[in-house]
Amino acid sequence: MKLVMAITKPFALDAIREALSGIGIEGMTVSEVRGYGRQRGQTEIYRGNEYSVAFVPKLKIEVVTDDRNLEATVNAIAKAANTGKIGDGKIFVLEVLDALRVRTGERALAAV
Repeated sequence: MKLVMAITKPFALDAIREALSGIGIEGMTVSEVRGYGRQRGQTEIYRGNEYSVAFVPKLKIEVVTDDRNLEATVNAIAKAANTGKIGDGKIFVLEVLDALRVRTGERALAAV
């Protein structure tokens, strides 16, 4: 099993959810996060005054999938989140050693 963690722009959530549903992904976890990458934040103008935003609002989307669906999952997220502009985000893939569904006691993929 793999954990696919994507950091994306907030407006991409609906497109990502639809793309993942289209390939059979049944669940995900979404968190509102703030951070910055290579762009080191951004500059905005409010009422004629320019100010710097050091931490940009983003979404962290987490999906656990089996190894067979990994490439499809990563590709679906990447395609849905891509605008071609700076700040589209990053996708990380991590190994999941085990999972447990608390209610039933199911383990591994059955728990996901």
